[in-house]
Amino acid sequence: MKGKPDIICALSSPPGMGALAIIRLSGSGCMALLSAVFSKDISSKATHTAHHGWILSEEEKVDDVVVTLFHSPKSFTGEDTVEISCHGSTYVQQRIIELLLSRGARLAKPGEFSMRAYLNAKMDLSQAEAVADLIASESAASHRQALHQMRGGFSREIKSLRERLVHFASMIELELDFAEEDVEFANRPQLELLVTEILAMVNRLRESFSLGNAIKNGVPVAILGAPNSGKSTLLNTLLNEERAIVSEIPGTTRDTIEDYITLGGIRFRFIDTAGIRHTSDSIEKMGIERAFDQAKSASVILLLFDSIETNAAQLSDMLGQIKNQTGDEKRILLLANKIDVLRFDEVKFKSEFSGFKNLVLISAKNKLHIEELKNELLELVNATRIMSGETIVTNARHYEALTQSALSLNEVLTGLQNGLTGDLLAVDLRKTLFHLGEIIGEVNADDLLHNIFSKFCIGK
Repeated sequence: MKGKPDIICALSSPPGMGALAIIRLSGSGCMALLSAVFSKDISSKATHTAHHGWILSEEEKVDDVVVTLFHSPKSFTGEDTVEISCHGSTYVQQRIIELLLSRGARLAKPGEFSMRAYLNAKMDLSQAEAVADLIASESAASHRQALHQMRGGFSREIKSLRERLVHFASMIELELDFAEEDVEFANRPQLELLVTEILAMVNRLRESFSLGNAIKNGVPVAILGAPNSGKSTLLNTLLNEERAIVSEIPGTTRDTIEDYITLGGIRFRFIDTAGIRHTSDSIEKMGIERAFDQAKSASVILLLFDSIETNAAQLSDMLGQIKNQTGDEKRILLLANKIDVLRFDEVKFKSEFSGFKNLVLISAKNKLHIEELKNELLELVNATRIMSGETIVTNARHYEALTQSALSLNEVLTGLQNGLTGDLLAVDLRKTLFHLGEIIGEVNADDLLHNIFSKFCIGK
């Protein structure tokens, strides 16, 4: 990091009252600065050591604390760093920060500690972003993906792609210096094979984004069906609480109801919707429109129907209606509800509905086959792939950079197939390397960095 950065400080634990709080200092001279308000001189103490003492304001004892030291470069930021573990009183936290500011420190900006870690080459840009994702993770799957990215799994793939292209790009650039001699240093057939292979890898990463986005924000699952098919009962059963109103009166649910649960380490966002039927009620019509809107944006649709009152033709009609509204590519799981009712004839039912795929027989009220439903959901969202450690793109910025990389690679392929000259091929190769470099931060753009790190919490 060029120049001598100033000393920054911030509360790194959650704001508010608690048993303990952590205040972090980073920057050259931070240990000497703290020594001025600490009961011991720690400026010459060894790295990775902890020291017990008092934070002092003149002769007044402010708090009994433990101070941990991390000397450059063996710290998170790569700079000299101090962490103060104090009592969690909001008053104590504020007093200590005020004392540090009075001695020359300044408040850190959002994400500034992580930004310094990036600028000091402690991590690349995608790893720095993974720190924020790890803090925000709310399920085993999102935690696993953030940890994989923070450890450099995604970065290694991107760096490998760039390194393989750099050689050919440099050969193309070299040709430009010998343009008058009409020589080729880059083997065109080999370059075409390499670009084709890299394009396939980039597209694989791009295609994983829809899954990665669902992991990060919760897999959206819309519960659709006719009125009184048991949608609200199913939601309550899945959540194991009375979240939605259950009534014998058709059309009770007029708006969507949402809640989250975690299944198999993956967070799901279940959305109970208004019953789908023909109605003249303007309010209910609005609810049905919202139901289809939710279905369009959902990763999975649970189409629930009454196993006794619904025949195959009616189910087929409802299924067609949903596909017309949402598209054929949606993953739809058919749920035959109320199989606990005495009039239900399983043999006759299976005979009539034998032509339907992804069909699960359940009783939402009596919780029959709910575990089977959960397993089917995990299968539909590719849970094995999510938990396997495979690189899955979860960041919209990375997805956009990969999309632009794919466009440039396609231009390179088209150019090679049409026999374009090296100077034109070089332009598209440079674009590809630029967009891949954006992901890991090998393209240094101040506005890009500010935009990314400003989304972090203050003490990170």
